[in-house]
Amino acid sequence: QVQLVESGGGLVQPGGSLRLSCAASGSIFSANVMGWYRQAPGKQRELVATITSGGITNYADSVKGRFTISRDNAKNTVYLQMNILKSEDTAVYYCNYKGRRPIDLKYLEVWGQGTLVTVSS
Repeated sequence: QVQLVESGGGLVQPGGSLRLSCAASGSIFSANVMGWYRQAPGKQRELVATITSGGITNYADSVKGRFTISRDNAKNTVYLQMNILKSEDTAVYYCNYKGRRPIDLKYLEVWGQGTLVTVSS
């Protein structure tokens, strides 16, 4: 199995910055996609950004130019640098892992427990 541990959430003023981290452990498949999703109160969970093990990134239009996703494959850790934060970025941010189980190559998707980001003055 794969476990995800997130960190870095908190309270920040509009225009500020935060960096989220997500460390994966367990049976990590070499080819995988890790990313961040968020869920605001009363809204559905939505994609924020993803990055493949090869470094290909994808962003939601709402965060392009403000957020940067990166990863350290040696540490199995993905980061989300969030700049110019807005009140509408307030949400619980969830780390996500998509890969395969090494033992039988079955598809595996894992979610972190979530970390709260609050943007408010």
